[in-house]
Order: sequence, then C-alpha cells, then structure tokens
Amino acid sequence: MSTIEESESRKPIALFMAFGTKGDVYPLAAIAAAFARDQQQYSVVLMSHLAHENLSSHLVKANVSYFPITSPPALSSEAQDTQEATDSKRTLFLEEKQRIKREHRQECHSAFGTIFGKGPCMEGDLVVINFFALEGWSLAELFQIHCVVVAPYVVPYSPPSGFERQFRKELPELYKYLKEAPIGKVSWSDVTHWMWPLFTEEWGSWRYEELNLSCYPFADPVTDLPIWHIRPQSPLVLYGFSKEIVECPDYWPLSVQVCGFWLLPNEWQYSCNKCGDNPSAGRLGTDSSPTCSNHTEFYTFVSSLEPTLPIFIGLSSVGRSKFKLIPLKSFLISTFSILLCQKNTDI
Repeated sequence: MSTIEESESRKPIALFMAFGTKGDVYPLAAIAAAFARDQQQYSVVLMSHLAHENLSSHLVKANVSYFPITSPPALSSEAQDTQEATDSKRTLFLEEKQRIKREHRQECHSAFGTIFGKGPCMEGDLVVINFFALEGWSLAELFQIHCVVVAPYVVPYSPPSGFERQFRKELPELYKYLKEAPIGKVSWSDVTHWMWPLFTEEWGSWRYEELNLSCYPFADPVTDLPIWHIRPQSPLVLYGFSKEIVECPDYWPLSVQVCGFWLLPNEWQYSCNKCGDNPSAGRLGTDSSPTCSNHTEFYTFVSSLEPTLPIFIGLSSVGRSKFKLIPLKSFLISTFSILLCQKNTDI
C-alpha cells in the first residue's frame, strides 16, 4: 500500500502533548478525553511523561491512547546542596540536565513519526500543546500539521527585557514580517504573548540541527528570511480560566480564547483507583459511599465538617514534595479550624 493510500485509509489524528506536573497535564488529558468522545472520527493520542501513565486507565475509557515519554515531569533549576557544590558538580549537573532535554526532544521527534507515520499527513490532523511542550510546535511545523495551544493558566513566562530591540536588530526582515502582518495572521503580538522562546537559541539550534528547519519559525530554512508569500493564521490559544477571574488585556492576540474553567472528572482526582472507581466518589458524608481502608479516616474527618465543608484547598505539587516540617494531616486540621472560626465570627 502506498503512503498516500495509507494516509487516506486512516482516521485523522489529534495529538495532545502535555508536559509538566499534574496541574499542567491533567486538564489537557481531560480535554483530550472530551474531544475523543465528541469527535469520534478522530484517533486521539495523549503524549506525556511516563510518570503520568496512571492517566491511561481513565483515557482508555474514552478511546484515547497514551504515549509515554521517559523524561521526568520537572527538572531542578539548581544542583542539590548548591552552597557546597563545587564547580565540577555544577558542570556535571548542567550536562545531565542538557542530556535529559536532548533525549526528551529525540523521543518526541521519534514519537511523531510513530504516531503520524512517514507518509503525508491528513488535512484534519491536529497537534495540541501546552506551554511546556513547545517542541510540539516545531514538530508540527516539520510534519505540516496544524498546531493549537491549550493551557489552564496564563502563559507563565514573558519576554526578557530588551527582547524586541535585539530581535529587530538581528532579524530586521522577520521583525518587519511580523509587525506588518494583516489582521488574523501570525504577528508580533503572538510572539510577545507566548511564542518568543521559539526564537531563542534554546530552540533555534535544535530546529536547525535536528529537524532541518530554519532556526526561526516562519522563515526559509536556507536563508532564514521570512517567507513573505505564506502568512499562517494566528495560532489559536485556548485558556481554561474565567474572564471574571483573570483580566484579558486588549493587546492580547485576537486568536486568544478564554473558555472558562476546565474541571476534571471526579474519579480522576483520586490517587487511589478504588476510591476513584467508586460511583459515589466525592459524595462525602453519605453512608452509601464506602471507601477503601486507606482513606476512611480522611473521609470521616472531612464529613464531620458538614454542612460547613471547606470550599477548596489546593496543595498543587506540594502534596508530592518531601517536606516534613508540617505533617499534611496537621496542616489540614489547622486550616479547616481557621476556616470554621472565621465562618463563626462572620455569623
């Protein structure tokens, strides 16, 4: 069978790439599951860290495949025991960090070939990335696939001071190309909002050396000059928060869409499969919602607070940290006590 026939015989593929910790990955996983249920003409794949592979048990119910990447969800910014670390230890740490990044990108590149095949991609193929999966943008460019950005929070980085001045000095033609873009086409506002890291050496050398692309998006791979006759649409950016909570300035690109909060399915929020699979999961205080023995004490404690249950207390990634200064149970009890005291005072 020819590659063209192979591409025509398969379903279009929607690849969701989400890297980072749970707060970065789980919202995209939930969207991937919802997308698969709604758009059944697609084959849907979630690519993320091997550490999040427990998601696959939830995703398989929505016919979403899980493609694990072996890199860790987070890398330390500094060597451990930095104050006592020698220069040689710091050098080894940085070399190891670069090795992990390099192998991560190689895995992602290989994964694209496995998922989309070597033949031409279909018009309906789609890549959805979060802000920690920027390699997905360049790989989508390489495979000529439409790319969308999805995030449950505002872009977590901003251009360094002097970025625009340096860009205009070193890449005057590309700067002009972006500044003079027609409405609806990729423009300088897209760059300043979220795309600027793609124009740095961090990604440029990888694009050029490993992918045989131009060092810079929207540029010719031979001359590094902008491709004036091609004006891509401004990339769609979907944010999972409310305009009532986060201000959306007028200078944001018109392609930015704020969709409201994305709430995970109840059963996804349990690290314990037995609790998560319980159809009554989350209905605290009901006698008909048995839980596993590991969490009975916690359920009993929280249920005892009814009808004044706490609104929400999020520990983010702290729950998996190794801090031992404040035991988690003591922290929760203290916090709940403060909330109850405040409520009684208000009354």
